[in-house]
Amino acid sequence: MTPSSPAPPTRPRTTAGSWIRSVGSWIRSAPGTYIWLAALFVTAVIVHQMSPDFEEDFLRQRSTNIHELSRDPARVLITSAFWIDGGRWVPYAVLYTVFHAPAERWLGTLRWLAVALAAHVLATLVSEGVLAWAIRHGHVPPAAANTLDVGVSYALAGVVAVLTYRIPAPWRYVYLFAVLVFYGIPLITGRAFTDLGHFASVLIGLACYPLTRSRPKTKTLPAQ
Repeated sequence: MTPSSPAPPTRPRTTAGSWIRSVGSWIRSAPGTYIWLAALFVTAVIVHQMSPDFEEDFLRQRSTNIHELSRDPARVLITSAFWIDGGRWVPYAVLYTVFHAPAERWLGTLRWLAVALAAHVLATLVSEGVLAWAIRHGHVPPAAANTLDVGVSYALAGVVAVLTYRIPAPWRYVYLFAVLVFYGIPLITGRAFTDLGHFASVLIGLACYPLTRSRPKTKTLPAQ
């Protein structure tokens, strides 16, 4: 009598419950990224309920332009990071998942947030400082002091740059070259002060290298 061969192993079925648990685990692994993204979703919905004229005035009051920075810099630096001009949320959902979430899992929430905030705040001050200089010397009209400038792109550019240190060589240098080209070409060919802000964000992200170094492990003393 021929012995029967064992049945091939069956693949576990993917149920709706297991898929939801996987998504939940993915989100919990980068809580800061998805809390920020959820806040952007809420504000994007609010923006879509506004008339175009009211939306422009509303966002301008939360803009990190020279006028608002001179009045209340802390307020606009915080509020500008929670509004998207035009309310286009889906592209940011993709970009946050591709860049912010891996950076947060790698660095930890506090160090990831430090990189994002440094890029957001410092690049804003750099770009607006250069714009103020240009206004003072007559290179751009004074009305530029009240331009609309909200969003999270500076923080995103800083995080994109700091991920350079996450990629092993030699692909690290390919990634860095691509980042510098992507943000450098608009700086050279464009005339918007935000192009300077984005490139400054990249340099700030690269300057955050000390935050990417592994924390020293605590040594256990031998038992006496």
